[in-house]
Amino acid sequence: MTSFTDHFAPVAADYGRHRPGYPPALFAWLASLAPHQALAWDCATGTGQAARGLAEHFQRVLATDASNAQIRAAEAVPGVDYRVAPATECPADDGSVALVTVAQALHWFNGDPFHRELRRVLSPAGLLAAWSYGRLETGEPALDALLRALHDETLGPWWPSERRHVLNGYRDLALPFEPLETPDFAMHCHWNLPQLLGYLSTWSAVARCRQATGQDPLADLAAALAARWGDPEQSRTVRWPLSLRVTRASGAPAHA
Repeated sequence: MTSFTDHFAPVAADYGRHRPGYPPALFAWLASLAPHQALAWDCATGTGQAARGLAEHFQRVLATDASNAQIRAAEAVPGVDYRVAPATECPADDGSVALVTVAQALHWFNGDPFHRELRRVLSPAGLLAAWSYGRLETGEPALDALLRALHDETLGPWWPSERRHVLNGYRDLALPFEPLETPDFAMHCHWNLPQLLGYLSTWSAVARCRQATGQDPLADLAAALAARWGDPEQSRTVRWPLSLRVTRASGAPAHA
């Protein structure tokens, strides 16, 4: 990160409450490939969604974020050490980290300085795993059309330019080390209408629009969704396909 812009400080508490968690199978798969389970680093942890999943498999998880507000809103979990730090300053010893994860945040980074820090902290044969998720799907064409219109039209002018990397699955971002083949993973939530609207309120474009215009871009959408949702307390399945890239540093693991 060259100059850090905290897009999520105004919604940090809501981010912690409303952002979906990642599939447990993702963390189990990554842990199975890691050269050891002593230490993982969740870089740009936000409010700790990925860090909590890593804590099921690693003895210690360093969870860092440049945002004070996000770290303050993070849920305390045994084994997770939250720190305020940029992506270029990991509070870990040289060669000590088995796995570095970057969940829904790589698009904010300045690549070269972050890559130098990766090379410093990763163990031999250590892993970098970066993933993103873009548009959500409900499987209901009328609902999905409303959500696409919000994302592409209503909020189009308010998305930071980095959003394009999320939508193309990080395909155009350079990563160091040897790429690995990855399985398909997806996030699933069973949400009622207020929960869905809570999630939408955490989008950076929503916060930017509210700050700049004083208007709530979700107000009209909420009414339109309610007309098609039915009972607002009825749960529907919401799905996000994950775009996952994993690379491995050179060297043999210490236990080999």
